[in-house]
Amino acid sequence: MSPEPTPPNPTSCGAALRPRRILALNASHRGPRGYTHFLLDLLLQGAREQGAHTELVDLARLEITPCRACEACHTPKRRLRCLMEERDDVAGLFQRMRRADLIVYGTPVYVFGVASRLKTLWERMYGVCDVRRLCLTRSGLIFHHVDSLCTKPLAAVICCDSLEAAIPANAVHHFRTYARFMDAPLAGILVRNGAALAGHGDPQAVRRFPALESVYRAYRRAGAELALRGRISRRTRARANREIVPLPAFALLKRLRPFKPRILERARAFLSQEEQP
Repeated sequence: MSPEPTPPNPTSCGAALRPRRILALNASHRGPRGYTHFLLDLLLQGAREQGAHTELVDLARLEITPCRACEACHTPKRRLRCLMEERDDVAGLFQRMRRADLIVYGTPVYVFGVASRLKTLWERMYGVCDVRRLCLTRSGLIFHHVDSLCTKPLAAVICCDSLEAAIPANAVHHFRTYARFMDAPLAGILVRNGAALAGHGDPQAVRRFPALESVYRAYRRAGAELALRGRISRRTRARANREIVPLPAFALLKRLRPFKPRILERARAFLSQEEQP
């Protein structure tokens, strides 16, 4: 973690302005041992090189009690205060999120969606949002009042073992919908498929799949762009999201059904080699 700079002006949280505090939340159950953490760390390296203060929080290390929908937080007695806020780590995490200028959500794909730890955290936001106070979002959607931690500019890092584009599609849609309803500027979404081929961050994998070197440079570049401009450029997103399989036009070929048996055969052979002692 880099030394903390002078606190920014409270009005400087817009995506068009330079974020000084970038908070990354890793929703992987593997915590610091997983590929999601590895990718987030690369991104934050790039941000720190541009002077940003960064923090990476592994949700697996925190106690996050699921929302019980008891409605206590919407009674006059407690007024937007969850019954569990004195018993787990959510209130402290919410404070860290409020202090951030930009939040990077990192999640592996589990059962075609975001990880349950992230979903559980989002559901706890119910306790700090006045759901009885209806409003209109900037994009013209009818919603309710949300806490400032919900409106922070955000970026997303999504990773999965599969090479099929449909696997992370729901997670991508989830972040886009979240951003629209929360009036949170969306700074960019990075999708890293083929995590198993990449060895989940194993340095040896770069020798087998040289494109990973370019991908990891793009992640550092993405962090630098977030620190400098508050958004990830289309060019950097394309480089970070590129296919790593060393075959010409693989992004097209993998969508052709006659080609899929060959991909399956190669993948099985590769994974069997990985399992050998």
